[in-house]
Amino acid sequence: MTALDVHRAAMVGRFQPIHKGHLKAMLDILAHFDELVVVLGSAQLSHELDNPFTAGERMVMIRLALSHAGIGPDRYWIVPVPDAPMHTVWVPMVLAYCPRFKVVFSNEPLTKRLFEEAGFEVRPIPFFERHLYSATEVRRRMLSGEPWEELVPEPVAEYIKAIGGVERLRALAKTDKVVR
Repeated sequence: MTALDVHRAAMVGRFQPIHKGHLKAMLDILAHFDELVVVLGSAQLSHELDNPFTAGERMVMIRLALSHAGIGPDRYWIVPVPDAPMHTVWVPMVLAYCPRFKVVFSNEPLTKRLFEEAGFEVRPIPFFERHLYSATEVRRRMLSGEPWEELVPEPVAEYIKAIGGVERLRALAKTDKVVR
């Protein structure tokens, strides 16, 4: 098999942070494709309430989650991609940053539309207990002091604690309230 013959799909997300729903979707995709390109969107954003983690931190979290699930690095690519200055140039930017793929998985309406207009097959990411597994819910629990660790893979929770992620998010929330 050559590099051009690989049956590869892409999954687009911010992963702020990666949670068990993201991981289940990745595993489901990898059950049908040789490789997965994890497109780490909004790579330039960090230290914000909705985007508290850096691209590098999110890359580590994704790698920890996939490794913990038994997926070797030969099955996936993690590619940070910054937001584009205009929507019409975002897909070409993604294509310039990433290895080739044929199918895109996304539930975000604009991402879906942009890739479809560029001629890609776009499939929905099957939600796994969406009421529970969302990065918004993980961050909300971190802020409120509720248990959040059960929503993310164990090594991701350990990593977030090790980098002071909860404290960072709480400090950002205080700053955000002062600014508004």
